[in-house]
Amino acid sequence: MNEPNPVPPQVPPQIPPVMASGSLRPLGDDPAERVPIPNIISAIDAILRHPRRVMFQLRQPGAGRLIAMMLLVSIVCSLIYGVVVGTFSGGAQLWAAPAKIAVGLMISALICLPSLYIFTCLSGSQARLVEVFGLLAGLLMLMTILLIGFAPVAWIFSQSTESLAWMGTLHLVFWFIATIFGLRFLEAGFSHSNARSHAGFHTWVVIFLLVAVQMTTALRPILGTANTFLPTEKQFFVSHWVDCLKAPAAAAKPGSPN
Repeated sequence: MNEPNPVPPQVPPQIPPVMASGSLRPLGDDPAERVPIPNIISAIDAILRHPRRVMFQLRQPGAGRLIAMMLLVSIVCSLIYGVVVGTFSGGAQLWAAPAKIAVGLMISALICLPSLYIFTCLSGSQARLVEVFGLLAGLLMLMTILLIGFAPVAWIFSQSTESLAWMGTLHLVFWFIATIFGLRFLEAGFSHSNARSHAGFHTWVVIFLLVAVQMTTALRPILGTANTFLPTEKQFFVSHWVDCLKAPAAAAKPGSPN
């Protein structure tokens, strides 16, 4: 008499591993992140849609080309936004404001790069200098792209108001929002560098913000007009802002009726 076929043992389905809370997926685990970024359009699309792709490519050989593209986008976008800023006063500010914004942004990044790399090393990160520089370039590119998005709104107000204080506040708000998103990208890249602590990064953020806002004062006027291209006296940015707010309402657009 034939024995019945034995019932195969029930094998429970495999459960995918659960990542610990706060852990990060390694860069490159998604095949889309390993696709090279061949041109500027791809770089813009990647920084907006797939920032992890940019972070992964910055770790690959030949990252210098990607960094150069991001810096080029940053310069072009800052120049375009600077033209919008210059339309408030017109005249020489149509070229002076773009030049000051682009140069000021690049100088601020260059000044803060050494401290960023030092804090990165002190945090235990294994990121190379070129990767840190690339992440900083990504911050600048994302910032300036967002400023381009705000440019039409800024232009509308520059053509419909004569208040220098209000326009200065509006541009500072746009800059602050763009900086927050740029810093989020930089922090994400910092997290993927195996840093043990973020205390150094947070300290650097304060340094970067202070340098950037002081640069706007060192290169003044950016929004209004003056007899000289650069200021003839030194001033702290807080004092400069207070002076602008205390200025009479009539000190608005050059040539506006009193």
